Amino acid sequence: MSSVCENFRRVRSEVDAAAAAAGRDGKDILLLAVSKTFPVSEIRSLYDMGVRDFGENRIQELESKAAELPPDIVWHFIGSLQSNKIRKAVRLASVIHSVDNIPAVGRLDRIAEEEKKHVKFLLEVNVSGEASKSGVSRQDFMPLAHAAARCRNAVFSGLMTMAPLDASSEVLDAVFGGLAALRDQAEKELGVALPLLSMGMSGDYGNAVAHGSTIVRIGTAVFGRR
Repeated sequence: MSSVCENFRRVRSEVDAAAAAAGRDGKDILLLAVSKTFPVSEIRSLYDMGVRDFGENRIQELESKAAELPPDIVWHFIGSLQSNKIRKAVRLASVIHSVDNIPAVGRLDRIAEEEKKHVKFLLEVNVSGEASKSGVSRQDFMPLAHAAARCRNAVFSGLMTMAPLDASSEVLDAVFGGLAALRDQAEKELGVALPLLSMGMSGDYGNAVAHGSTIVRIGTAVFGRR
């Protein structure tokens, strides 16, 4: 077994343990293998052991890899969503994690209709308020959520955030707990189910799982340092 496969099994076990500690079932948490910058051969190793969900943050790289790999892979687009890349994102990805403005919501829904694809999407929220982070602010979140809930073709499915690098446990709890609270607020106000919370990466997924994450985006801990 390759080191990538061994890493994936180890992280999967750790996620399951974190879920159990939080009184959750690990089966409810997707371990998304973030394969950006890594070669197709590494993805295929994980595919051969049964992994199907992979995350990419550049459309060009996703397009290239998708052409070389089996069609039953479930691609997640997790990078900044540029307006001129939305059509390719809709064509290639099953889940788009990074929608953060009202024009993008409208364009995504229209293109999903044209492409006849009910792609799932998440709203990216800058819970920490860092200037360097993408995502809608807490203050502007509900208007964006209302726009997302009006979509008829693209499927508003939940929220995503990124925590500050090397943050303390207290800060991580505030960020991940804050996203979960925004999700609960949106569900109540909009009357919709938002089952997906994409939060937690290689260094902080334990805290994210404790606050209800359903998708942990793991790159370094599976593939190694870039």
